[in-house]
Amino acid sequence: MTSPLYESLARLLTEQRNPMSMDLDALSVPEILRLINAQDKLVPLAVEREIPYIARAIELIVDSLKQGGRLIYVGAGTSGRLGVVDASECPPTFGSDPSMVQGIIAGGREAMFRSQEGAEDRPENGKMEMDRLGVGARDTVCGIAASRRTPYVVAAIARARELGAHTVYLTTNPRSEFNLEVDVAICPEVGPEVVMGSTRMKSGTAQKLVLNMLTTTAMVCLGKVFENMMVDLQLTNQKLVERSKRILTIATGVDHATAAATLEAAGGHVKTAMVMIMAQVPFEEARQRLERADGFVRRAVELR
Repeated sequence: MTSPLYESLARLLTEQRNPMSMDLDALSVPEILRLINAQDKLVPLAVEREIPYIARAIELIVDSLKQGGRLIYVGAGTSGRLGVVDASECPPTFGSDPSMVQGIIAGGREAMFRSQEGAEDRPENGKMEMDRLGVGARDTVCGIAASRRTPYVVAAIARARELGAHTVYLTTNPRSEFNLEVDVAICPEVGPEVVMGSTRMKSGTAQKLVLNMLTTTAMVCLGKVFENMMVDLQLTNQKLVERSKRILTIATGVDHATAAATLEAAGGHVKTAMVMIMAQVPFEEARQRLERADGFVRRAVELR
């Protein structure tokens, strides 16, 4: 007699056999690669169909961040690792506080480097993690689970909802089968994997694309980008120092020496240096303009 879990997995789209890869073990290396590549090309189209839902999720995220709340990703396995990676990239890219976007993975830090498969089956730990983080009404919590059913993630999202947080859920199974109570569900339907059930493949790629969209767009909406350049980056290494000077030269047309001198005068704050140059104002006025413009360089330059 089969178990309820067996029956549940058997129904999931992500657990089905892909008819295009039935002879995978008989193919040559180039043939395998072409097959994987052909299947990967389906992923951006699946994500594109979810843009209306992704946009709604971003509205919630921006609302949270503007109120001083957080975006918290919760996942297990590949899904959890992707959330942690996306969160960890926000501070160096956008100069955000490390607490602003956080990634929580079932099994904790060790699970980032070595599979802790049993951790995903402990719903009580998902609930406890939300309590430990002090999740509340200003936060947005985003569950990430290819299958949708991951107990740790489902429980964490349910607890976050009880605590008043906005809730988002990212899964690669069909919307028609989604049955959780959340504010927004994002369901890019990528179909069965080339290797049955290996959701680190198309599902993982879809999740990474969506996470990129969530945080990048949210940070643009918070004024951390000018035109298409990151301008709130922190000068934590020499590469970022030189990138900041280059951004200044590209955005304002000044030479390298002027960019370097202005960046130093602005205390290493790229946006302030940009406003100093573009509006031809001293440091303090540039700083005040940015404050009045909610951190948007374009608005700060136009202020009088």
